[in-house]
Amino acid sequence: MEQSIGELDSLVRRRIRALRVAQGWSLEELAGRANLSQSSLSRIENGRRRLALDQLVTLARALDTTLDQLVETATDDVVISPMTDGAHGSLRWPMKAEPGMTVVRRRMTDPPPDNPARMRAHPGREWLVVLSGTAILLLGNRRLRVETNQAAEFPTMLPHAIGAEGGPCEILGIFDRDARRGHQRDTGDPDDDRA
Repeated sequence: MEQSIGELDSLVRRRIRALRVAQGWSLEELAGRANLSQSSLSRIENGRRRLALDQLVTLARALDTTLDQLVETATDDVVISPMTDGAHGSLRWPMKAEPGMTVVRRRMTDPPPDNPARMRAHPGREWLVVLSGTAILLLGNRRLRVETNQAAEFPTMLPHAIGAEGGPCEILGIFDRDARRGHQRDTGDPDDDRA
C-alpha cells in the first residue's frame, strides 16, 4: 500500500517534532540551529506551513539526520531475507540504512591461522559479536578471546584474522564498504567472508 502525499507530509512533520523532543530541545533551540524563526518551526510541526525542500534539508542537518531518513516511508521493506553462501558457510544481509555495509553470519570451526602472513590489513572497520562458542581475534600482535555475547570493533588497517577456539563458534559481523572491498581484493573472491 503506497502512502499518499498527505500521509508522508504528516509523517515528516511528526518525525521533526519527535526528533526535536528526543534531543530535549525547545522550539527555540531547534529553530536557532536551523536558522528558522520559532513561529515558522511551530507552523511546520503543526502543519500550518508548507514543507519546503530547502527547509527540510536544513532541519535534517540541525537534527543530525539525513533528508533520506527524514522522508523515508513506512512502506519500505522492513524484513530482509538473507542470501546463503553454502561454499563459505555464511548468511549475508545487505544494510539499506548504510549503503555498502554488509552483515554476515558465519559458523567457524578452524582456529585462526598461525602464519602472520595470512592475516589481512585493508581500509575500513569491522564489528562482530560472538553468538555462540568462543572466537579468537588476532589483531596486530594481540590475541584476543571473544566469548559468547561479547563484541569487538576494530579498524581493518591493523593486520587481523579470526577463528574458533575449542570447538565451533558462530559470529555475526558487520563490514563497512571499505572493509568489504578489502576482503574481496585480498582473495579475489567476492564471497570470501574471513575476517
